[in-house]
Amino acid sequence: MKTSSYNPSSLEVDFANALQILKEQIQPHLLNNQITRVENNLGRDNPTVKFSLVDKDGDPHELVVRIVQIPDKF
Repeated sequence: MKTSSYNPSSLEVDFANALQILKEQIQPHLLNNQITRVENNLGRDNPTVKFSLVDKDGDPHELVVRIVQIPDKF
């Protein structure tokens, strides 16, 4: 299927939603850190998913994943 829109593409939005849904499956792989919140911003040209975490010392951290679909090469 050819992508008709990239700003954002439906694939980018679906992938960002999947990351939010998979929070519980991601958690065991983050040693010494606990995910406290997941926020997505689906309206951006390249959607983002922000993970808020707390480490074993109680210090807060944030990770942001930006989803970028490379243009189709047909």
